[in-house]
Amino acid sequence: MGEFGVLLTTLPTPEDARRIARLLVEEKLAACVQILPIESVYRWEGKVQAEGELLLFIKTRTALFDAAMARVKAEHPYTVPEIVGFPFTAGHQPYLDWIGASTSA
Repeated sequence: MGEFGVLLTTLPTPEDARRIARLLVEEKLAACVQILPIESVYRWEGKVQAEGELLLFIKTRTALFDAAMARVKAEHPYTVPEIVGFPFTAGHQPYLDWIGASTSA
């Protein structure tokens, strides 16, 4: 199961989210990217902030985590973007097979 996983990142605008999602899928760094609107509350430069953001769920191979994270970082508008990854511990095998077939080996 650890062969596949999800990366998470947040973006400020729908345009940024769609652009990065499409780029990752087109470059076969991700099989699928879901974009969800969220509200984030966080501390930045000593102040508590509350902002609407878009959360990207990036489904990919764990072997592609480093390449996908580098690509997200290169395109990301934030100074310190959230880019974190989690391997899957369980999953529907046909779905995992699809992720494998849709991404670079």
